[in-house]
Amino acid sequence: MALLAAIVIPQFKQHPKGLAILFGTEMWERFSYYGGRALLILYMTAAVSGQNPGLEMSVGEAGALYALYVSGVYITNLPGGWISDKFLGARNAVFFGGVLIAAGNLLIGLTTAKSGFYTGLLFNCIGTGLLKPNVSTMVGSLYGKDDPRRDSAFSIFYMGINLGAFTAPLLAGYVGQKIDWNMGFVIVGIGMILGLFLFKWGGKYLGDAGLKSVELQGDRASNSRTLSKALLGVIIGVAVLALLHFTHIYPITVTGLSDLMGIALIVVPFVYFFFLFTTGGFNGDEKKRIVAIIIFYLAAALFWGAFEQAGSTLTLFADRNTVNSIFGTEFPSTWWQSVNSMWILLLSPVFAILWLKLNKAGKEPSTPLKFTFGLLFAGLGFLILVPAAQKIAGGQERVGVMWLLITYFLHTVGELCLSPVGLSAMTKLAPVRIVGQMMGIWFLGASLGNWIGGRVGGLFEAYPLQQIFLYVFLSSAAAALIMFVLIPWTKRLMGEIK
Repeated sequence: MALLAAIVIPQFKQHPKGLAILFGTEMWERFSYYGGRALLILYMTAAVSGQNPGLEMSVGEAGALYALYVSGVYITNLPGGWISDKFLGARNAVFFGGVLIAAGNLLIGLTTAKSGFYTGLLFNCIGTGLLKPNVSTMVGSLYGKDDPRRDSAFSIFYMGINLGAFTAPLLAGYVGQKIDWNMGFVIVGIGMILGLFLFKWGGKYLGDAGLKSVELQGDRASNSRTLSKALLGVIIGVAVLALLHFTHIYPITVTGLSDLMGIALIVVPFVYFFFLFTTGGFNGDEKKRIVAIIIFYLAAALFWGAFEQAGSTLTLFADRNTVNSIFGTEFPSTWWQSVNSMWILLLSPVFAILWLKLNKAGKEPSTPLKFTFGLLFAGLGFLILVPAAQKIAGGQERVGVMWLLITYFLHTVGELCLSPVGLSAMTKLAPVRIVGQMMGIWFLGASLGNWIGGRVGGLFEAYPLQQIFLYVFLSSAAAALIMFVLIPWTKRLMGEIK
């Protein structure tokens, strides 16, 4: 940590003070999310008996609920961005989102009823939808579009994300898995409260970033009608599902809801982009940049589909098939959730400096090429695990820690090539009046990827592990090849934005 501080603190001196505030706010929000995620699938599959009872779901049902939750956390980013653009402004959206996240985790931690568990997860989804796209948008607002510090700023910001993601499983994971599951959720709720205090105190350093803009809000009456229609649609949808369930026409189960979420994640983006093109009033250059956003959206969804199995397939692999000890000292399997962030914290300063130096030398890879690298490394991480899975299939119960350490290293390299660069690209490519919505689209890709990752995790007991790992590698490698072929066209769509 001392080395990290020595590297990061000097870099803050090159940036506005507001970056440090947003860095800390997002750090605590990610502490809350990743701490809860480290516990989630293990808590759901733990037996109801014993000193630390869980929910005793089957792996298939837990995988479906996990997919529903982690995709819901990201799909709400799209309406969260729209509400910010049209009503609240990014700064208010971040604050109210944090309040809901804190309340959701405290509700899960302070009640043992399943109704409280489900309600807490719902609060987390809505709160993250308000906070996450808008805090990222505020980072972009601190810089001009041609400021060469932008990519460096998002890389530093990304270290804040991963500092929270690194510490949360170590603390909340240990307490939850070894002492009490519910207490682990209380700890992550307290973390979000600390983030809210920092955000409110540091508002003086944010300037105009995230404040409501009359120019962006447009016709408030029209926006209110749109919001009312959307809420009415949600109410009608819930009523229809309840009617189908209680009349036994289509009984609603966790798996059934997860299936519906998957359908929505495929349909919603196509419908959204159709209306954006037909009624958005954008000029030709703006439409080209939106097409580039669509390409990045699809690539990101496939990347996250592989990467986000960290909380499902790889968590179960760590818990059931990995020797969780170093130098003879055992550790909770939840601690594996910190390994990706450990690599991020070690490598992020390297990548931040690398992009700046390559930019000055005129040799920085284009955004589409960085995406290609991201997809390739995500696939290679699973290819590494195929021999380990073959050992298990051959009768070896557990394998050593090096397999997962290498996998997480490769995934981290891929993540640093794609994720912070993608965040920066969204803020540069998006037409200014829909920048919050485009950030929501970026996280919608993460939502689809998280859903895929969760559902693949639900297959953990149904298919041979080596088959699962090999298929994930092949799909990621194919996506990387397609992205590589599309680089020239994508660069033309982006125009002068690189």
